[in-house]
Amino acid sequence: MKLSKKGEYALRSLISLGIAVEVKRSLVQVSELADNEQIPVKFLEQIMQALKEAGLVASVRGKFGGYRLAKPAREITIGQVVRLIDGRLAPIGCVSESAYEKCTCPDEAHCGLRMLMLDVRNAISGILDRYTLADVVELTLRKLRRDNVTLPFSAEADAAASSARVPARHAQKLAQRAGAVRLDATEGVLHQILGEYSI
Repeated sequence: MKLSKKGEYALRSLISLGIAVEVKRSLVQVSELADNEQIPVKFLEQIMQALKEAGLVASVRGKFGGYRLAKPAREITIGQVVRLIDGRLAPIGCVSESAYEKCTCPDEAHCGLRMLMLDVRNAISGILDRYTLADVVELTLRKLRRDNVTLPFSAEADAAASSARVPARHAQKLAQRAGAVRLDATEGVLHQILGEYSI
């Protein structure tokens, strides 16, 4: 499984919409989402349409229109979004639950590679289906607040838009300058912050 740019942008946009809910912002315009996440607007519009058709986001048309989550963030799993945008989670078709394809090996029932890839699929699925959008939004908000970064789409962000607002994309540089601990790539962010996380 490889997360495509489209899948990454879909997840980042949903996280932004989840943050908007938490800061009591009812709608977010696609241009704001694109600017906040540095995503090309036209590409984001296509992604938002797919998310809308799947019932994950809702839109309001007009000058003051925009997007919002169509259901609570706790009802949207990360695995659901990845499958919607990128298809199956399985690294090979013969272990996929949602898009099974016959294996090319002569003995699928005894294939060691298939057994290994089944474990890989189960691990990926277990992680992505365990966490909801609400979990990732909470994690994101905790880190933004810890680093004293103005929350996107908040009243403070709107008020500071023309002043010295620290954009979220610069938070990592600021955190590194402040001596924040750099996370080990092998340990994972959720493990570092939530503690009880394990594969």
